[in-house]
Amino acid sequence: MQPALADTADFYRIDATQKLNPQARSRLSQYMTPAPIARFMASLFNDVSGDLRVLDPGSGVGSLTAALIERCVRKASQTYSAALHCYEIDHALAGYLEMTLEAARKCGEATGVNITGHIHVQDFIQAAENANRDVRMLPFVSEVGKPFTHVIMNPPYKKIHSADPHRAVLRRAGLETSNLYTGFLYLAALCLKPGGEMVAIVPRSFCNGPYFRDFREKFLAIMALRHVHVFARRDQAFKSDDVLQENIILHAVRNQTPSNVRISTSQNAQFHYDAATGICVTSDLTLHVTEHSRVVRGADQVLHLQCNDLEQAVADRMAQFRTPLSDLGIQVSAGPVVGFRMRGELRTRPEPNAAPMLYPAHFRGGRLKWPRTRKPNAIAVNAKNRKWLFANVGHFVVARRFSSKEERRRIVTTVYSSDLPGELVGFENHLNVFHVDRKGFAGALAHGLCVYLNSSLVDQYFRQFSGHTQVNATDLRTLRYPDRSALKRLGTKAQGAELSQELVDELVAEEIGSMAENGNPLLAQQKIDDALEILRAIGMPSGQLNDRSALTLLALVGLTPAGLWADAKCLLMGITPIMDFCREQYGRQYAPSTRETFRRQTMHQFVEASIARYNLDDADRPVNSPKACYQVRQPVLAVVRAFGTSDWQRKLAAFLEVQGTLARKWARRRQMQMIPVDIPGGERIHLVPGLQSELIKHIITEFAPRFAPKADVIYIGDIGENMDYSQQQRLQDIGVIMDKHGKMPDVALYFGEKRRLLLVESVTSHGPINAKRHNELVALFAAAHCGIVYVTAFPDRGTMAKYLSVISWETEVWCADAPSHLIHFDGERFWGPYNVK
Repeated sequence: MQPALADTADFYRIDATQKLNPQARSRLSQYMTPAPIARFMASLFNDVSGDLRVLDPGSGVGSLTAALIERCVRKASQTYSAALHCYEIDHALAGYLEMTLEAARKCGEATGVNITGHIHVQDFIQAAENANRDVRMLPFVSEVGKPFTHVIMNPPYKKIHSADPHRAVLRRAGLETSNLYTGFLYLAALCLKPGGEMVAIVPRSFCNGPYFRDFREKFLAIMALRHVHVFARRDQAFKSDDVLQENIILHAVRNQTPSNVRISTSQNAQFHYDAATGICVTSDLTLHVTEHSRVVRGADQVLHLQCNDLEQAVADRMAQFRTPLSDLGIQVSAGPVVGFRMRGELRTRPEPNAAPMLYPAHFRGGRLKWPRTRKPNAIAVNAKNRKWLFANVGHFVVARRFSSKEERRRIVTTVYSSDLPGELVGFENHLNVFHVDRKGFAGALAHGLCVYLNSSLVDQYFRQFSGHTQVNATDLRTLRYPDRSALKRLGTKAQGAELSQELVDELVAEEIGSMAENGNPLLAQQKIDDALEILRAIGMPSGQLNDRSALTLLALVGLTPAGLWADAKCLLMGITPIMDFCREQYGRQYAPSTRETFRRQTMHQFVEASIARYNLDDADRPVNSPKACYQVRQPVLAVVRAFGTSDWQRKLAAFLEVQGTLARKWARRRQMQMIPVDIPGGERIHLVPGLQSELIKHIITEFAPRFAPKADVIYIGDIGENMDYSQQQRLQDIGVIMDKHGKMPDVALYFGEKRRLLLVESVTSHGPINAKRHNELVALFAAAHCGIVYVTAFPDRGTMAKYLSVISWETEVWCADAPSHLIHFDGERFWGPYNVK
């Protein structure tokens, strides 16, 4: 059995999180790394052989260090020793960290790896001040005499103002930065030996923008990127902490020549080691390898993260435009009027000696709506304010500075044609304004610029280097544009037209006429979006409304990006050919280990929803056969072929009338398959479906064999129709008389070898064994002629965290998602027993 050191640290993480002061936690940015992500991070190191010197500069409870040591103690790793240097400023967390490092030492001792732990209870950056105010002589370097071979880190994310002591230390180190996490990254990089490796989980914000330019230049001058992992959803990395943050994981090597960069992405963060390959993966992991020069671009060294061939094609297509904004003679800047600072100058309605005032709310659906009732609509014109106003002449292009993550486009622009009264106009600070010396410019040029910026091509390219929802003027200057004549052509075609997104994209595509239609990455994305619309209309549940399922449908009907829905085919395909189609036609390379995800989380539902048939060519083929294949049903094919035509709604309605939707089937389903459980001794029982039964099954099949091998199952509560499973004679033999009025535990196991009775409560029924429940069970089993062990079983550690404060002492806790671990809540004995007769 592989050591589960990361799970041990994860228990400490959950417990510590419950006890941290919320204000202090926010101030110190104490959001620690869950075990699945920690394991994935540890798996990214290229080499963990030999003698390691590891730095974890923001350790918390030691989650990342534990995951790294868990990997090191495997036989294949060939690690001889590991000296661990962990920095943690919080004394409370340092206590947990000490337990983690002790567990790591014992783990190494058991596997022949010499592990030593060193805890530094101090601020990692301030530590530089304690060594002659010279960051090159950091205390952990001078103490041990050698630089580090590995750095693994989850640094605090916190803005630092110009007078902050941290900023002074970093400034002396030669770095000017406004956020603490970049300081951690840079100083840790300085501590690595040549060829030393760093893996870190950090916000994506450093990838672009002027605030992090100095950091990017200095960090990338000494560290070569090797791997970047992108979380497609910002609520996944620190989901248990309810943190919404664009995060990435980076792997970089000190003083190496940049070469290829591996970019992976996933929708979720449930990483695990694949049993077949030994690689740490998640269910929807995609992989893409590209040149370093495609990732780090331009004088500002902005990071462009292209997660698949489709996104790389977008970047290639954008390369057709080479004109900087300055060559167009146009400037862009944030609106100069900051509303809350000039509140006394703002007016609700237009009035004499006031200029029109424009906010993002005044621009909706590509049109100006002025005045509005809930926003100021004018600003006083006087000597004090005039410097903040623009001349109300010509055509301006305005872009919202902020958008939500879920909006279809990140960049949203509108043309303002100076058609409001007055000589001056005010633009509020939440707008970016394209202008020429604070005046508007020619209408055709403005409309062409607006069309270009509103295109799907620009939006998808922008998302590759902008990891947040703010659109900075600097980012807009970084873009390259069509030349003036091309923009004027776009503007001439656009003026007076009803501009749908499709028309905008067509107009921009015409300006790249040299590229073959099949090479247009927007066609690929449009097909994926169309397939999602079809699946949604057919009534697939939310779990199948994703790119993976959309691509699967496209594969089954053989539709390439340039193909027509009317030409959809009825192909017979297996999972591997489907994944090959995704890669070859749509640039999505899923990890080989995600094959089961395609089968279990897409094709299984397609078959159940009568979208596809299974093994039509050989109904007797085994379930696990590599030749298993699928084919779209003819009624679905008719619906698919009608998509985008006037016949679409009729065909869809006819299909749904006969078939219904899978979502509706699942919602009204009453009879579900019972859950079979094999009881030791050969007996099989069936439990009613549900979380309670699933957990009881895990207790019997996972918990009991590990901690009470060959134990007899003598009681299970409520197996269905208000019935129990019990061995009355065995209960009586150990002195237990069933009390119909007493609350029996969910599971009772008799461990004859140790003469122990294990009373297990599942949290999905009565809740944990708290003090009250503990007393009830003590009274109920007072006559038992054996030792009693009290156990609370949880489905996962997240559920356990909700109940930590009420679990009774002198009990044990077990979690189904970490089955090899048992947590003891302090009493006289670990693993009981109590009530020994």
